[in-house]
Amino acid sequence: MYDLIIIGGGPAGAAAGVYSARKKLKTLIIAESFGGQSIVSDSIENWIGVKKITGLEFAKMLEAHIRAQEGIEIKTPEKVISVEFLNGNNVGNVGNRASNTNGYEVATDKGNFYQSKSLIVASGGRRRHLNIFGEDKFEGKGVSYCSTCDAPVFRNKLVAVIGGGDAGLETTIDLMPYASKIYLISNKELLTGDPLNQEEIRKSDKVSVIMNADTQEILGDKFVSGLKYLDKNDNQVKELKVEGIFVEIGSVPNSEFIKDLADTNQKGEIIVDHKTGATSRPGIFAAGDVTDEIYKQNNISAGDAVVAALSAYNYLLNIKKQ
Repeated sequence: MYDLIIIGGGPAGAAAGVYSARKKLKTLIIAESFGGQSIVSDSIENWIGVKKITGLEFAKMLEAHIRAQEGIEIKTPEKVISVEFLNGNNVGNVGNRASNTNGYEVATDKGNFYQSKSLIVASGGRRRHLNIFGEDKFEGKGVSYCSTCDAPVFRNKLVAVIGGGDAGLETTIDLMPYASKIYLISNKELLTGDPLNQEEIRKSDKVSVIMNADTQEILGDKFVSGLKYLDKNDNQVKELKVEGIFVEIGSVPNSEFIKDLADTNQKGEIIVDHKTGATSRPGIFAAGDVTDEIYKQNNISAGDAVVAALSAYNYLLNIKKQ
């Protein structure tokens, strides 16, 4: 029985691991990989204390920091598929194993079962993809899902933003100080994002709005060089030369394995107390992109995970006193 299981190897999982080690908790980290969504970034320029680092270097840095801690076990690559509550001497449903204390049993895709008194869910999220030819090939090579992370990389370049909702409009505004030209592409007849952001975008000479367009293919050799889209106004396939493409059509939290235990919102994000990282379920804490935190940023995820780790430590102290 572990004191704490941390699910995830991104900035949130790493930060939680470092702080759990400092508190001498018997800790297990289960992660599919290290680095989180940023692992595909060609250049990360907003991680505090580091001027510039690639996504791969970032992932290696996080992993090295975790492995340098004493008292932490790591299981990777391994994916959590379900979590069950263990009530005293009752038998957990997942692993059909008895537990002599309240806690949780975690089942993974390797057929393993792990028990813990508390959990921190830091499993992150995954960007909603267009699922078109060239998207996967050029991810991190001109295709981006985070303007706050990557906008400076596209200084003085032609870029396209896919998505006419709030995320697409905000990304377009983020790119204005950097890109030389921005094409905002929406598959609808009207933009659906915030009216004030729409007004700001339409005032900019840098931005051209293309409505009623379905992006069909991303073009390039080693890096993005353009895209093809179907203009639904005249049913013609057209080509646009760009050096970068920001896909902003929403994201999906990796919360499927926990949503039957902890409360989630309509987006599937885990609802947390932002002062403590606590979920609706005693002993389960969460941090990072899997939660209802508004700003999905590496630095914020790490900070929230520190809060969750300290809260988990206090939770464990309290149950020892009972």
